[in-house]
Amino acid sequence: MPIPLVNSIASWFLKKRFHQIELFLKYPHDVQNELLMHLIEMAKDTEFGRRYDFASIKNYETFLDRVPVSTYESLQPSIERSRQGKHNIFWPTPIKWFAKSSGTTNAKSKFIPVSMESLENCHYAAGKDLLCMYLNNNEESQLFTGKSLRLGGSKELYMENGTVFGDLSAILIDNMPFWAEFSSTPSNKVSLMSDWEYKMQAIVNETINENVTSLAGVPSWMLVLLNNVLETTGKDSLFDIWPNLEVYFHGGVSFQPYADQYKAILPKNQFKYYEIYNASEGFFAIQDQNNSDELLLMLDYGIFYEFIDMSTYGTASPKVIPLEKVVLNTNYAVLITTNAGLWRYKIGDTVKFTSISPYRIKVSGRTKHHINVFGEELIIENAEHALRKVCQQTKSEIIDYTGAPIFMHGREKGSHEWLIEFKTPPNDLDQFNTMFDDALKAINSDYEAKRYNNMTLNMPTVHMARPNLFYDWLKEKDKLGGQHKVPRLSNTRDYIDELLNLNC
Repeated sequence: MPIPLVNSIASWFLKKRFHQIELFLKYPHDVQNELLMHLIEMAKDTEFGRRYDFASIKNYETFLDRVPVSTYESLQPSIERSRQGKHNIFWPTPIKWFAKSSGTTNAKSKFIPVSMESLENCHYAAGKDLLCMYLNNNEESQLFTGKSLRLGGSKELYMENGTVFGDLSAILIDNMPFWAEFSSTPSNKVSLMSDWEYKMQAIVNETINENVTSLAGVPSWMLVLLNNVLETTGKDSLFDIWPNLEVYFHGGVSFQPYADQYKAILPKNQFKYYEIYNASEGFFAIQDQNNSDELLLMLDYGIFYEFIDMSTYGTASPKVIPLEKVVLNTNYAVLITTNAGLWRYKIGDTVKFTSISPYRIKVSGRTKHHINVFGEELIIENAEHALRKVCQQTKSEIIDYTGAPIFMHGREKGSHEWLIEFKTPPNDLDQFNTMFDDALKAINSDYEAKRYNNMTLNMPTVHMARPNLFYDWLKEKDKLGGQHKVPRLSNTRDYIDELLNLNC
């Protein structure tokens, strides 16, 4: 079948989905409530469903009162039984797949259940919808005349007791229809290599001669790959290698610290960037407009959403609300109930709503990745905005960073300590530090109050990391590639002390 015809058929098929999306745009609360009742009905005869008498739950209020909020730690015993091959514990259909979570840099792994329903109706459906959104906004797109360069964290899959675990990327690739490989690069064989550094060069060698029209992957690791591509080919622009490249689909970490570096190697104003918000637990939101930094919350993927106002998070009485009660510009922790048997599960992310008609969000950080030792409530979103502003002012570029508190000692006041690896360092690090402090004060009033006349917090300290420090740290922990990421902020000094010891 000629490629232009494939492009036309695919475009027509994907655009038809837009009419279904319009349903939850128009009736978001009805769609969510019907979804919740469907999940409860499906699971009423599971161990979990019988424990909380799902059969008698007829509305959200009863669900809220009866079913407890859960964490991975509280679900782990049930998940381990499921991994041993036991069925009908928290979801009625057999769970064969478990995504080994790579969203944390500590040694403890999470095994997130992945049902056939979540594979088909969430993860794969989202991939199709992402293309649907993009094609709807860019009718002249020639996306399907070439291939998508995908960069996942795929490693081999492992079988135990009839169940399989591994990186989510590997699970998705293993279950994809046979024709999907023809539209993407590198091959599954290369994608599933376990040695990250060997795999990186193999991807370069395999993709430089392909007609790549799109990129998909985590910004930090994709940038490493693309710089290797340029180094191998001796080119300055990726368009010299892939002239038909038109869009980068990205997610996993904030794009802000990398935006200027991408523009330098993709120097076309018409090049598009599309953000996604997904995790091992599910696919949550998609950028649905060109040149936007907002994500449309997808409400028909088998995921029911609740939110905890972060001002009450961790208290004896956290304020939990459904979608219909959220307000704009408030920091919320996300709870999900899913078609893989996660019930009122804390995923550890925080979001802010930028629109409620339709429901659009920005990811603001992690519930555990913030600094609030002194009441400053500094979140990742604050740090990203401040760093980008100061980098633009000082003409510097950042590769990676982390921040942590310096605890009060004796009469000495506390402060923050930052370790930053620069691609292009500032001419004056002390000036950078002062400007960064001022930018944080301008963004975060709590931080500003604690810094006023050094009342609670002293001036922060910024260290310049040696080249490849964060890469070497992740390599030491066997966490190169994929969804693995450097923890941006922490309330403890565990990460930064390890990194400072390596910074020599």
